Amino acid sequence: MAETGNTKLLIKHVDISSLASVRAFAKEIVATEPVIDVLIHNAGVAQGFNNKVTSDGLEFTMATNYYGPFLLTHLLIDLLKRSDQGRIVIVSSKLYQFASLNPANLNSINPVNYFSLFPIHLYNLSKFAEIMFTQELARRLRGTKVTANCLHPGVIDTGIWRNVPFPISILFKPIQMCFRTPEEGARTSIYLSVSPDVEQISGQYFRGCRVHQLNRRVQHVARQHDLWEASKKLVKLTADDPQI
Repeated sequence: MAETGNTKLLIKHVDISSLASVRAFAKEIVATEPVIDVLIHNAGVAQGFNNKVTSDGLEFTMATNYYGPFLLTHLLIDLLKRSDQGRIVIVSSKLYQFASLNPANLNSINPVNYFSLFPIHLYNLSKFAEIMFTQELARRLRGTKVTANCLHPGVIDTGIWRNVPFPISILFKPIQMCFRTPEEGARTSIYLSVSPDVEQISGQYFRGCRVHQLNRRVQHVARQHDLWEASKKLVKLTADDPQI
C-alpha cells in the first residue's frame, strides 16, 4: 500500500497446507467477491532431510505446494469463470526435472514415510505435480474463458531457503547472494497475469516470459489424469463442491 497508494488491497490469511483452512478461506472469498480475474498459486516450502505430515494425513511439502492449491482452484473455479478472461498462474520450478511421479503408487504422490539424503527432493516432486496439474487443468477448462499456465521464476532469494539444514546452510549463504531478487522473480508471474500476448495460451510452461519445452515425463497425459483423480480423493472433494 505504501509503495502504490492502493488502499483497496485486502490481506487475508490461509494455511494452504490445511484442507480446513483452505475451505474456510474459499468460503469467505466466495461470499464476498463477485468475480476472480487472476488466481496465482505461489506457495512454496522446502523441507530438510525428513518430511512432516499434516493433520489431514498429507505430506507437508506436497500439501502446501500442490494439494492446497489443487483444492483451492476447485473451490474458486466458478468465480474465475465469471471473469471476462480468467487466468490461473502456477509458480513451479525447473527443479521438476529431478523428480518423477507415479499416481498408481500412493507413496509417490503422498510420501508420508519419505526420507532422503537429498532434502530438496520433496520440493522437486511437488513442482512436478504442479506442472501435471496445470496441463490437466488446461484441458478440462477448454471451452471456457479461463486459462491455466505455469512457470519457473528463476532462483529467487526469498524465505523459502530458511529451512536449509546445517551444515549445508553455511556453504549455501555465499551462493544465495547470487540469487535473483523477489521483484525480478515476479516478472513472469505478472506477465502471465496481465499480458494480452497470452490471452489464448493455456497449458504451457514459461521461463523468462517465454514458452519453454517440458520434459516428456511430466507431460504423460494418462498419468496427469490419474494424478487428478487421486488428488480429488486425497483432498476430500465431494459431489457438492464445484467440479472442473
